[in-house]
Amino acid sequence: MAKKVTRKKIKQIKKSKVSPFNIYWEKQNYYLLILGIAVIVIGFYFMTIGPWDSFSSLVISPLLLFIGYVIIFPLSIFLRKKSEKEKSTEEKNAVSEG
Repeated sequence: MAKKVTRKKIKQIKKSKVSPFNIYWEKQNYYLLILGIAVIVIGFYFMTIGPWDSFSSLVISPLLLFIGYVIIFPLSIFLRKKSEKEKSTEEKNAVSEG
């Protein structure tokens, strides 16, 4: 009739399933986020130095803000290390294509 399922099998099945909603941020991501915040704060600081038409307000500050908002923040969000499964599937695909 019905198969008897042992508890060990159930635990093994549960362990093999990985939730897609796990946060994959690591130390590297947090360091990049902190670096981005620091670069943006420094950019706003340079914006406040001197008169409105100074070199630091018109050139340095926008460059720092651009780097912080457009490069470092997205990098900290989207950058992640590849898991062992992803590496092995890429190697298999490369071997089969080549």
